[in-house]
Amino acid sequence: MSGVVSVERFKQFPVLMWILLFGSFITRGSYYMVWPFLAVILYEKFALSATQVGLILSSAAVISVLVSFIGSALSDRIGRHQLMYASGILYIISFSLLAQVDSIIGYSLVITLCSIATALWRPLTSALIGDIIDNKGTRELAMQSLYFVVNVGCAVGPMLGLWMGLTGEQSSFYITAAAFAFLLALLWWGFNQHNKLDVTTDKADKIVARNEDSDSVSSEGKAKSAEGNQIFKVLLSDKLLQCLIFANILCMFIYAQMDSSLIQYLTRAKVPDLLQLISAMIFTNALVIISTQFLLLRLMANLALVARIQVGLVLLMCSQVWLAVNPLTLFWGWIGAIVVMSLAETILFPTMNVHIDRLAPEHLRGAYFGAASFYEFGFAIAPLGGGIILDHLGGPWLFFIAAGLTLIVIYLYSILDKLPRPDFEKLKAQ
Repeated sequence: MSGVVSVERFKQFPVLMWILLFGSFITRGSYYMVWPFLAVILYEKFALSATQVGLILSSAAVISVLVSFIGSALSDRIGRHQLMYASGILYIISFSLLAQVDSIIGYSLVITLCSIATALWRPLTSALIGDIIDNKGTRELAMQSLYFVVNVGCAVGPMLGLWMGLTGEQSSFYITAAAFAFLLALLWWGFNQHNKLDVTTDKADKIVARNEDSDSVSSEGKAKSAEGNQIFKVLLSDKLLQCLIFANILCMFIYAQMDSSLIQYLTRAKVPDLLQLISAMIFTNALVIISTQFLLLRLMANLALVARIQVGLVLLMCSQVWLAVNPLTLFWGWIGAIVVMSLAETILFPTMNVHIDRLAPEHLRGAYFGAASFYEFGFAIAPLGGGIILDHLGGPWLFFIAAGLTLIVIYLYSILDKLPRPDFEKLKAQ
């Protein structure tokens, strides 16, 4: 996003956008009270190896990524609202079950349901922002703001859970289920308000355009007209998009080691004050993001999107080297590495969403965000890949390998502009 963030931009947010922001805050806060400690629960309850824990988490995530792509592309045809309601209900059911299961099979099945709900919800939210906000600058600010409030929730959640004594407690999954129930009620009200505004706007537009010969239709109508085979044809011919997806799969694999393998590494190494360290790392991660996001946005406003991403990748590589060499008992060393990784995340993650929004043709926005959900394969395979490396090579090698992968991602981003893209106008006409 170029230019300086202004109050006027925020005033252009519709009511539904504010509901999405508030809902993201409460759901992410409750989610991060409990979810990062799931690997600890599985290890302490069933004494599983790092590879076994990784296999459970990775299997669930791989299934969820496939479902996410299909669901996001389908949302262009049947509408975001219905799928958002469905994924919200799935959240409530799966987290309620997660508070009750007591077997490895039960955990595996319910974790899969949770992962499917998460993988559906994220791209639907990003695509919905594109639907309800037309102005490009305001839309990019909305995406940055969504990422900001998610991280505020991530900062508050673990520390609040630790203070309330809920950290690592299975019953605390009920809190996340309740938060999503509340969000669904807010969304129902917000969609109704937004629809009323659309009806009023449509009536005014019909009066103005009554005598005009217009071929335009609503963005949702355009989306619904896109046939499935045409969608796949476009995605398969967009070589830039395919390279971008592969690069970001690697990027997510690297970053996800903090959420899964790093916690397993620290747990098995019997690091002192483990739960406090995990909570402090999550809190630090979120605090760095919320305190630097808009400052970095302003400082990097004149850089091209790809250049911003390259800066973030260099920071990510440095953080992985730091994690590899940090002594196990050096508490503040772990926190320092997370600070560097968080600065990388602050630059990378929202910029990736903006990048996709700029690349996507308007009538295929849902399909492109759905294709971008393949980034989640990096998250999906991270627990298994990280677990195998932990069991066979150890923690330091895991992070040295991750640093090496970052160099590959930097190279892939450097060749993006040289890759061919389809003729969207011609395909749309066909």
